[in-house]
Amino acid sequence: MNEHVQTTTSAPLFNPLAPEFIRDPYPHYERLRTTDPMHLTPLGMFVASRHAEASLVLRDKRFGKDYVERSKRRYGPQIMDEPVFRSMSHWMLQQDPPDHTRLRGLVVKAFTARRVEDMRPRIQQVVDDTLDRIAPQGHMDLIEDFAFRLPVTIICDMLGIPEEHRETFYNGSRDGGRLLDPVPLTKAEIEQGNASNAMAQMYFQQLFELRRKNPGDDLTTQLVQAEEDGSKLSNEELTANIILLFGAGHETTVNLIGNGLLALYRNPDQLALLKANPALITNAIEEFLRYDSSVQMTGRVALEDIDDLGGKRIPKGETVLCLLGSANRDPAVYPDRPERLDITRPKIRPLSFGGGIHLCLGAQLARIEAEVAIATLLRRLPDLRLDDAENPEWRPTFVLRGLKRLPASW
Repeated sequence: MNEHVQTTTSAPLFNPLAPEFIRDPYPHYERLRTTDPMHLTPLGMFVASRHAEASLVLRDKRFGKDYVERSKRRYGPQIMDEPVFRSMSHWMLQQDPPDHTRLRGLVVKAFTARRVEDMRPRIQQVVDDTLDRIAPQGHMDLIEDFAFRLPVTIICDMLGIPEEHRETFYNGSRDGGRLLDPVPLTKAEIEQGNASNAMAQMYFQQLFELRRKNPGDDLTTQLVQAEEDGSKLSNEELTANIILLFGAGHETTVNLIGNGLLALYRNPDQLALLKANPALITNAIEEFLRYDSSVQMTGRVALEDIDDLGGKRIPKGETVLCLLGSANRDPAVYPDRPERLDITRPKIRPLSFGGGIHLCLGAQLARIEAEVAIATLLRRLPDLRLDDAENPEWRPTFVLRGLKRLPASW
């Protein structure tokens, strides 16, 4: 463990769970980029806030996940006895090659550009059905009633979760995001994570039995068959990666839609522009991703000594946290007022979906879901307004940035 500790008594440069940081991390990022772009936190992790270093770390083979060792360094050698940590250690997201290559290879076909584009009519149908139900009410919570339902329905479709089981998922809690934050979990939080993990395992074990008896054209059937071909997937890997696909398949898209709508309604000129020219929606989604990313950070571990990364030496085994939200507003890449929302901005290439071998599998699916959801909402409820755009309630997590609720009326 790196023993460098900040000696100054001023407020820490990087305090991601502080309420003011959660409310608006961007001034804090700007301070990091200008004063200490490869900042070493009191917890001994390096924080990369500029685009150049963050982008390099995501793609450079000298960095990896090293999840088990990283977790043991942070929590002690017994941490892998905790079910939620053991489960997460099997996520393809936390694996290095060759395991990562094998696991990702099993699911990548379900997310090809062609297959995802073919889902557009179904996505449109879910959005229309949701609005048909809600429009007569004159008000809704854009998160719970609108943004949440679409990606949950689509990932349930993809995983072959039967219609009659879905109500549980629509009403499911969204408190898992804390597991990904770069601040150690308390004992109570680990216990809560274990309990949620046990519930999910119990459900998916039943789903696996169902799909063994009645195979379908879905991802669960595909993975159950890979598990039967023992060399490809163990039962623990099967369960862990279905839980990952379910969570990753909806959580970040809910936040992309919510954060995008908030940004749009806080910038009436951009809202008017998009209503007047709906064809801008594709570029607008890229700008929403850049402007207020639903994933703010991803981490890697140095697999060897790195002599110079942004002026710092990174010893083997140390963690580098890549601040995606900060990189997305780096003036070195976006010289034209990066803090401003501009849906006509050219050449937007946000780091919001990560990069390298861990580039988000569902990136294209998330884009299409957000595109259809936001475009349809603006078209069908043109006089919608947010009840309180100035003081929205954010969820208390840092890595997964999203709103608790976003009440609106029309």
